Amino acid sequence: MIKPDPHLRQLLQDIDRSKARVWALTNAYRTHAQRVLGILGVEDQIEGLVYCDYSDPQFCCKPEPEFYHIAMRRAGLSDPGKCFFIDDSKTNVRAAINLGWGRCVHFCEQGLETVEGGQRKQISADGEEALQMEGAVVIGRLEELRTVWSDVFKTE
Repeated sequence: MIKPDPHLRQLLQDIDRSKARVWALTNAYRTHAQRVLGILGVEDQIEGLVYCDYSDPQFCCKPEPEFYHIAMRRAGLSDPGKCFFIDDSKTNVRAAINLGWGRCVHFCEQGLETVEGGQRKQISADGEEALQMEGAVVIGRLEELRTVWSDVFKTE
């Protein structure tokens, strides 16, 4: 069940907006994404939203390269090396890495279920499900972003 997440809110508030902008990229439709961000209590921490427009017959979604290109255009970015990306899907993280996105993180939360190759399984402590490839950092808690991306967080 989705509920307000004060820890996520604080994490987002602690990002120095002169160093990084926060956008949400989702395969959901806009109304669902806005509703979830609202329930989490972080909608005011997100500068922009890139979503799947299912009303468009030519819609695209992650991990299709065009989705990432749309995100960059909407954010006004031309250098993929300056893009930070976190996702719980290793397929989506791999796509960002392949497109040259510079700072990619695979969020692999232990204890939750994952579906890979049509098989449902629980994410284990050994990180077997985590993305093991050049260019990605694997984390199990969002709070770890403070270490992985320490240069974009405010310093006290």
